[in-house]
Amino acid sequence: MKTTVNCFIPFMGAAQAEQTIKNLKASDLVSKIYLLVTDNVEESIDGCEKLQVPSLNSTVAAREIASHSDADYSLIYTKYTTLELGMFALERMLHIAEDSDAGMVYADHYQVIGETRTACPVIDYQFGSLRDDFNFGSVLLYKSSVLKAAVKEMTTEYSFAGLYDLRLKVSQRSSLVHINEYLYSEVEFDTRKSGEKIFDYVDPKNRGVQIEMEAACTDHLKVIGGYLAPEFKEIEFNAGDFEFEASVLIPVRNRIRTVEDAIRSVLNQKTNFKFNLIVVDNYSTDGTTEAIDKFASDERLIHIIPERQDLGIGGCWNLGVHHPKCGKFVVQLDSDDVYIDENTLQKMVDAFYEQNCAMVVGTYMMTDFNMNMIAPGIIDHKEWTPENGRNNALRINGLGAPRAFYTPVLREIKVPNTSYGEDYALGLNISRKYQIGRVYDVVYMCRRWDDNSDASLDIVKMNGHNTYKDRIRTWELQARVALNKKK
Repeated sequence: MKTTVNCFIPFMGAAQAEQTIKNLKASDLVSKIYLLVTDNVEESIDGCEKLQVPSLNSTVAAREIASHSDADYSLIYTKYTTLELGMFALERMLHIAEDSDAGMVYADHYQVIGETRTACPVIDYQFGSLRDDFNFGSVLLYKSSVLKAAVKEMTTEYSFAGLYDLRLKVSQRSSLVHINEYLYSEVEFDTRKSGEKIFDYVDPKNRGVQIEMEAACTDHLKVIGGYLAPEFKEIEFNAGDFEFEASVLIPVRNRIRTVEDAIRSVLNQKTNFKFNLIVVDNYSTDGTTEAIDKFASDERLIHIIPERQDLGIGGCWNLGVHHPKCGKFVVQLDSDDVYIDENTLQKMVDAFYEQNCAMVVGTYMMTDFNMNMIAPGIIDHKEWTPENGRNNALRINGLGAPRAFYTPVLREIKVPNTSYGEDYALGLNISRKYQIGRVYDVVYMCRRWDDNSDASLDIVKMNGHNTYKDRIRTWELQARVALNKKK
């Protein structure tokens, strides 16, 4: 008996969907096509049935799809723009789905922007791929029996997190398989740079969405054994013998245009304790070294040039943290950013004692190179709560800045020797045992310019970063599951 597919596509009107429907009908594998309608749309298309849903990402939509999934597989298309399947693409997706016994398959594809068709590879799904914005592309092919079983377990009514909840529940019972072949083309209208997209989840207008996503993720963690209750190890802050209460640490390589601003913002700090500044100068070649030396007369500045030449940002952190002059608390400052005023260091250190935490994360403001505020403005990461922050941290893509650490804990854990994601890995690891404190005053200015590490990344670099962060989540999630099994 021939395998069949029911297709579910967003529908605003005939003009928007007719080409996509024509492309789908060209395959004799397609049994039925359903039009997902969120508004009052009088138009229809012959041979298609309209399904009224409050939103495409709602739990109601997932239930409607499941109730009409009477074919072997269910294809959900998530965009309103035109979909063009590649030659025998649907056959290929079904073939892989059946061979792998996947609950859902997704594929590499092309994005069409104007007259340009660009390769858009996606990445493999992992145990720790919990981001609600994980990029599967716009074509999701579910095994209908798995989809229906997952929907039966969806007990919470979501307006925004329905499809996310569905994906998590499918992953609990079956695999999500990436087909690394280019099987379709989609029209893309979001042409923002990668550095602009990564902050969508902290945009205040998306707060309602994030609350639902957190709830769905937390429920998933409880089911798979990865949830941690808000019970934290106490700290007495008496380990070690530190000459300085705090150190600011700046790893730097070739930041001649910004490093002096960063150094001044540290040396201008006013505190009721003794502090210093450790600059790890990782073989700069553009005059950065000489710029740092301008401040050599200030005895608070420790200028380190590593003996090793294999250090990333994380390796530079390890070097600074293990320096004998490192303070009891070590506070981050990137070499192209600045503290917002002279009170930042005092506020960050006070938070350790006030909140009894091993790590503190502040609040920052996005600016242009000239330190004028730019969108999305203030990044406060209010999705971090003492009750659920360390669980929600597995879903979001970062923890904020500036970051500060209790040095004995950081010396024990050590920093991954990478130049991307090392701070996120630390936050996940530390939060497994300890509370992470928060400062919600704006204490940091994050300058966005062309030389930032993630201001504008091509798809290959972005995929590499996302794969690594998913891997970090996977390792952490595996450790938390194992920890819970011991209890």
